Amino acid sequence: PASSSRARGHDRGGPTASTTRGAHHQPVKPEKRVVKFRTSFSNTVYDVLVARGWQETESDSDWDIHWAEREWVYEVFDTRHLEARQRLNHFRNGRELCRKDLLVKNLKRMRRTLQRDGQLEQARAYDFMPLSFVLPREYAMFVEEFKRSGGVWIMKPIGAAQGRGIFLFSRLSDISEWRVSSSASRDNNTASSQNNSNAATHYNQGGGLYAAGAGPDGDGDAAPEAYVVQRYIERPYLIGGKKFDVRLYVLVTSFSPLVAYLYRGGFARFSHTRYSSEARDIANHFVHLTNVSIQKTAENYDARSGGKKDLRSLKLLMAARHGMKAIDELFLAIERVIIRSLLAVQHVMIADKHCFELYGYDVLVDDDLKPWLIEVNASPSLSATTKDDYALKCDMLNDALDILDLEGRLTGDELAVGGFDLLYSGGLVNRSQRHRSSAPDDDDEDDGEDDGDCSGTPCGGWSTRLGTAILGSGASAARAAPVEE
Repeated sequence: PASSSRARGHDRGGPTASTTRGAHHQPVKPEKRVVKFRTSFSNTVYDVLVARGWQETESDSDWDIHWAEREWVYEVFDTRHLEARQRLNHFRNGRELCRKDLLVKNLKRMRRTLQRDGQLEQARAYDFMPLSFVLPREYAMFVEEFKRSGGVWIMKPIGAAQGRGIFLFSRLSDISEWRVSSSASRDNNTASSQNNSNAATHYNQGGGLYAAGAGPDGDGDAAPEAYVVQRYIERPYLIGGKKFDVRLYVLVTSFSPLVAYLYRGGFARFSHTRYSSEARDIANHFVHLTNVSIQKTAENYDARSGGKKDLRSLKLLMAARHGMKAIDELFLAIERVIIRSLLAVQHVMIADKHCFELYGYDVLVDDDLKPWLIEVNASPSLSATTKDDYALKCDMLNDALDILDLEGRLTGDELAVGGFDLLYSGGLVNRSQRHRSSAPDDDDEDDGEDDGDCSGTPCGGWSTRLGTAILGSGASAARAAPVEE
């Protein structure tokens, strides 16, 4: 009936074709399309998707967004045809940025390319990853460097996560004589053992790195397992005498052209035990590693805070020590680390228009306020350990989904969406268009420095919003479900 049609039209806020004679006729707006999602996750990802009113589906093909495991992308994606509207949360060859050995390779290649092209200043700017070698391929080069400079180094399996298989050493004998009898030690690697028996593989006397049961002394003939060995940052910035790193969230919606957003929020992950550079503490993971999966096994672990401090509190605390100008320059340097790492892989990434990626960047700050890129995670943990953690991740995910704009609400020229700021869009975003930080400097005056393009020296003008308050974000999604205690 016409009356029902009118009622529905006015519910949508506009007239219908059945309005009275003489009125301005406007077409009936189509019914809002329900966004269909598919996911195997049951954490904040699922909570936010449901809280948006989207409809879950088990269909292999009839979905608008699939928040998938990386394995699905590597094993299934190439066998499927996607419609133009469909979005997937991983790029096909995302390992180029997120696998430790490939990240090292791509950063080194970018630096060599810049040197060859005569861009020496830009090449020198690619000094934000500790000196690294991929073993066993670069074992001879590593030994030469070790014999020349010595020091403490850290070994990391290229494909492991959550701190598994990581250990520190200061003698070549620590890696030349190591054996393990069971590969299960990799899975059971926890900080409680506090010694190098946690490592899953190691070098033999002949210079090859073999998994347990493989290689010349084992039953198998598997290829050597790759590790990344890096010079250890022995003078990290400390708060309360403890080491920490910073987890930041970066959303990349395209690699061709490169379009990247940086979330203003984040958190610092702290070690449980006060930092020590003494040789007797070299194997104590509670001192040297910040992974929550390791720190939560410590005695007297504080489950209420989860060993974390929110990024804004961290920034204000550091600013109280060094002044806001120094800390804003630090945070701008972190932004440049993120941009340069993305540029290093831009031309090797498969630029599929269906794909996006939410990266978890881990950055360490040293005692000279220099940021170091530790790693980039393609599947950062989106499970919550505390209520604040739940709120942060839900709000961040809700804003990320707003950027993807499956409902068609954005104009396409937004510089900020919720807590995300546009960092790069085919080029550096003009910082004069970005809002100033809500935190003033020491004398509360505008220094009037030109923002420039941030490609060389630190930018002024307090143009970074990283670590500032987030207003108008997806708080409703954060209340979708309580965190499990």
